[in-house]
Amino acid sequence: MQFKDIVGQRDVINRLTEIIDSGRVSHAQMVLGDERDGSLALALAYLQYLCCEHRMHHAEGDLRADSCGECPSCKKVSQLMHPDLHLVFPNATTERVKSNPSCADFEGEFREFILAHKGLGTLEQWYDHLGVDNKQGMIRESDAAQIVRTLGMKAYEGGWRMLVIWRPSRMNASAANELLKTLEEPMPQTLILLVDDSLEELLPTIRSRVQVVRMKTGNGNRKTEGSEEFAPMLVGWLRMLFKLKMKELSAQVDKMAAMGREQQKQFLSYTLDVMRDCFLQTTAGLPCRIESGDEKFDAMFPNMVTVNNIDLINDALNDALFAIGRNAYGKIAFMELSFRISKALKKR
Repeated sequence: MQFKDIVGQRDVINRLTEIIDSGRVSHAQMVLGDERDGSLALALAYLQYLCCEHRMHHAEGDLRADSCGECPSCKKVSQLMHPDLHLVFPNATTERVKSNPSCADFEGEFREFILAHKGLGTLEQWYDHLGVDNKQGMIRESDAAQIVRTLGMKAYEGGWRMLVIWRPSRMNASAANELLKTLEEPMPQTLILLVDDSLEELLPTIRSRVQVVRMKTGNGNRKTEGSEEFAPMLVGWLRMLFKLKMKELSAQVDKMAAMGREQQKQFLSYTLDVMRDCFLQTTAGLPCRIESGDEKFDAMFPNMVTVNNIDLINDALNDALFAIGRNAYGKIAFMELSFRISKALKKR
């Protein structure tokens, strides 16, 4: 998989190639985005670029660099046959494997599935491919134990040990605990990529150990991703955070808490996207497509999100998403979020 085959993620891709070129690769990262936007495809293209023997850098165009696609390493990664590339994914019992299933039982099927869908297959399509009927797949402690053993061995080709964990939110608690030390202190030249569409179902102990790479949703089409539904509420809420008049803020939080749980999650995801766009405008001059309908807000607010507070903002929103996903009381979650975002915005 090459970066040029992935649609609508140029700013994310360019940051990733810069990181690899600079030699500052974090050992545990999470590619966060919908499968249909190419989250798994992006992870595999990232690994192919990491291993590429003849990286290509472009002086023109919107893509700064890509793997060559022709060297032996590129060909092995693109066919998912590199001996130091390991894949972990949800699995379940089937007609062929009737008990104690593991990733090792379905390696061939998973590679076949990825290649057939060009890295864009969904979890539901994977379950259909396996033929698991209504059963829910899982990543078990036995899978995690195999990861630990595998990453403890010497790299077959002497380079990077690479692990992709697809849908870590389907990992049970025992498996997650088994992986903690490996995520925190892997052997040198080890890259662990988690790929999922949400942080909220991931255990906090896992989330705290990974660097998040957030993809653009809907190929950059923010208008279809919540602006019409949530922008007025977001604008009103953010304005109140500067004044912190408790009576008014409490009434606004009541409205947010009154939404259904799925709407609350969508609102928080939309807010994360808006904050990310604001940060990219402030730091890189990229256009910010908030499209709130409030021209004054769209012009002024991006300047409030800077390198000094973006991590605080992201952490607060991701923690709120996790809490809502775990059935936390909405008003408490949104009130705590309000105080954290207000404090973060003052650190610009």
